[in-house]
Amino acid sequence: MSNKDLLDNIKKLREMTGVGFKDCKVALDETKGDIEKSIEFLRKKGIAKASKKMSRTASEGLALVKEEKGKISLIEINSETDFVAKNQDFINFCKELSELNFITKGDLNKLKDSIMNNGIPVKDNLVNLIAKIGEKITIRRTKFFDNTIGMNFFYVHSAIEKGIGKIISIVKIEGISKEKNNNIGSKVAMHIAASNPLAIEKDKIDKNIVDKELEIIKAEITNSGKPVEMAEKISKGKISKFINDNSLLNQVWIMDPKKKVSDILKENSSEKPLQIIDFIRYKVGEGV
Repeated sequence: MSNKDLLDNIKKLREMTGVGFKDCKVALDETKGDIEKSIEFLRKKGIAKASKKMSRTASEGLALVKEEKGKISLIEINSETDFVAKNQDFINFCKELSELNFITKGDLNKLKDSIMNNGIPVKDNLVNLIAKIGEKITIRRTKFFDNTIGMNFFYVHSAIEKGIGKIISIVKIEGISKEKNNNIGSKVAMHIAASNPLAIEKDKIDKNIVDKELEIIKAEITNSGKPVEMAEKISKGKISKFINDNSLLNQVWIMDPKKKVSDILKENSSEKPLQIIDFIRYKVGEGV
């Protein structure tokens, strides 16, 4: 590494961690110039508890979807503010990451090591972008749907550009016929974006989520002064409604409140019954 490159990396590392020149140089020497490993090195030594920027919350940003030959990839990249999410440098970075995410099939570790158009790995470009923009930026999560079983459909809510938005959903459906019921896939993806189901079927909802909700329901009813016997009966009804409302097949269809999603699948089945195999929904910043 040339002296100029070393000085540039020291500057970046100091910007990221707030640590002094000498300690940054030692860290870079120990890690052969790797910025991310240098941050880990400094934290392990207790010199930098955490970077000021990297300890802040990044709950804004963008979600991006790419579809090609029936395969679909999805990625979420976060920033601290919506102002940065509208920054063209950030958007261009996200677009290139979306392309690479498709190539690496949603493997986040491979993505970070991938070489970008400027010949520099993603992880180093990320550090450079953070230093340039002055906000924490994170590659939060990735997903990939292949085309071996069923057909994939996606929906972007309030797209700012093609394939870019704040809420994106993907659904994989088996039994779709391009001639007869191809349009139903996009409608189901739209429903998922709007209704945010937790699982396809009732018995697939995470037990921990159900138990936590039941605990909250019981506490609310008990605190309202209801007798124990009545509270138990009411809580069973409420948790049953919660499960139905959050299982995709049992949800009320957003385009016809008199029907459920399962009814729509039956109505649109042809030679084979339509079956939802998998789905995913990304809402930028959700759960951060």
